[in-house]
Amino acid sequence: MASRKRRFSWSSALIGAASAAATAAILVGRPKDPTFHLISISLTSFKLNIPALDVELILTVHVTNPNIVPIEYSSSTMSIFYDGCLLGSAQVEAGSQPARSCRLLRLPARLYGIELAHHASRILSDVACREMALDATVDISGKAKVLWWAHRFMVHVDSHVVVDPVLLDVVDQQTRSELDLMQFDGL
Repeated sequence: MASRKRRFSWSSALIGAASAAATAAILVGRPKDPTFHLISISLTSFKLNIPALDVELILTVHVTNPNIVPIEYSSSTMSIFYDGCLLGSAQVEAGSQPARSCRLLRLPARLYGIELAHHASRILSDVACREMALDATVDISGKAKVLWWAHRFMVHVDSHVVVDPVLLDVVDQQTRSELDLMQFDGL
């Protein structure tokens, strides 16, 4: 039996190293869903909007970008629902967030007095029980920059929040976000 001597091939080694690096980059750089948690609700004002009273609030939301690239996002409006009806909205201003970071956003919100009046008996019942269930939904679009490419994305967030309507404390919350990626676009 004759043994064959194998020669070292630099081209095979480079192809193997490039394949390993590309696989590692895909595994580490795989986009992850951002997380959103409502931290607090602050009452800022009551505005008389005859025949009802509008309520203005500040929602403090903790946002985490778990990805290895910074993101930029456009402004959007969060819809706030009570008992299946649109109760109000909150403004999300355009901005950016560094890679692997957390940030507190303060979102101005308005609850519409007409809708509050339509649900007055249920709201009074919730105040007596000190638990009020609210749902919120928002779509945020933006882009993540990777070198000279901008990768567009859309995040859809659904939140179910239970608050104490007397103290405005967050009692419980469940938030689900879905990240939808578009194809790479050159800058």
